[in-house]
Amino acid sequence: MRHARRRIVRRVARLAAVGGLLLGGTMVTRAVASEPPDASAAPRTLAQNASGAGAGLVSRLGTDRTAGHWVGSDGRPVVAVTDARAAEAVRRAGATAKRVRHSMSELRSAASTLRAAPRVPGTAWALNYRSNEVVVRGDRTVSGSDWSRLTGVAEGIGGFVRTERTEGTFTTRVNGAEPILSTAGRCSAGFNVTDGTNDFILTAGHCGPTGSVWFGDGRGDRQVGTTVAGSFPGDDFSLVEYANGKAGDGADVVAVGDGKGVRITGTGEPAVGQRVFRSGSTSGLRDGRVTALDATVNYPEGTVTGLIETDVCAEPGDSGGPMFSEGVALGVTSGGSGDCAKGGTTFFQPLPEAMESLGVRLIGSGRQGAAAGPSATASPGAAAPGASAPVTGAGGPTLLARLADPRNVGPGLLIVAGSLVALVATRWIRAEQDRKAYRRHYSATWG
Repeated sequence: MRHARRRIVRRVARLAAVGGLLLGGTMVTRAVASEPPDASAAPRTLAQNASGAGAGLVSRLGTDRTAGHWVGSDGRPVVAVTDARAAEAVRRAGATAKRVRHSMSELRSAASTLRAAPRVPGTAWALNYRSNEVVVRGDRTVSGSDWSRLTGVAEGIGGFVRTERTEGTFTTRVNGAEPILSTAGRCSAGFNVTDGTNDFILTAGHCGPTGSVWFGDGRGDRQVGTTVAGSFPGDDFSLVEYANGKAGDGADVVAVGDGKGVRITGTGEPAVGQRVFRSGSTSGLRDGRVTALDATVNYPEGTVTGLIETDVCAEPGDSGGPMFSEGVALGVTSGGSGDCAKGGTTFFQPLPEAMESLGVRLIGSGRQGAAAGPSATASPGAAAPGASAPVTGAGGPTLLARLADPRNVGPGLLIVAGSLVALVATRWIRAEQDRKAYRRHYSATWG
């Protein structure tokens, strides 16, 4: 009876060990299949290569034979061309060619004519590469007479200038991703930058003039820094120097909510059709696509040119917040219309232009090509943009925490190792019992 129980126990142990091996192997396979990319690595995506290839073709063929480029739905570059020879050159390079009537030179000339017309607050226009048009929009604050005058200018340019009215109003979006406050209002920290000696916050220029003092709380107990340079209108960027000269730990991470963040690996220029992300304190993390470039917006405070137009929503409180894609910094929130309940249009100040003008660079990164697709993997405990806070993303979690994380291969490997030990132990116990039984039999037989 006792031997029968031992056999049952051994069989159950062996079955449990085999089951553990199967379970652990399945967990390892699933973890490897779903393992996120390293947030600290420079992004490399098909869309990034597509954007670079399209820009290279446009540069080589010239603005008289092309009319912009964008990332297609299949991730391949699409280049608008005006003649058959240019189309053949694009196809030979492995990109898709789209024949259009109007060149980039014509589109830019139309935009220049619109800028030369009397300024009408509440209007905006941008170059739409996909439709080969200049799209002019007027919000609900534009009077009938002003709109009629502007549409007359558009009609005089040609049929490739399209006009449309839009709901809401084109306004700057004061406040932002992680709030900084001053007597000028509440605004957003964008990206941490440095000139090699001191560290700064790069944010929107309409947030406040040079000399504005910024605080990290409503009571004014924690001074963040002072605005030392900027440009608005015309451009929309400014530089806030940290009070102690340094940004602190986690300066290369922007917050996206829920204690998470995205590590920024470089700067880039976006492409039409590229998926982008924006973070702000009012509406949180939002995503959308780049719809046009070289946009001009006539805010009530003044005209800003050279902006990135997107269909990402934003609300008052999101201004100055960071826009990025795959960990590549692209711009800071300038303004727009609509909200995140009904959608809208949001414009961004391109980051490379602002940094070149200010003579700064991103902290802890170099320049990368812009990438499209989902944002880089969030790091737990990431720092807020423009704020001093520890980052535990790249190397922070302990080994035990990593092994316990079901998204990693650690738990599966632990189960596999335990099952192997149990299987070996049951085999050894059985072999040892067989040897003892043989010795007893031998002793009984031969005395």
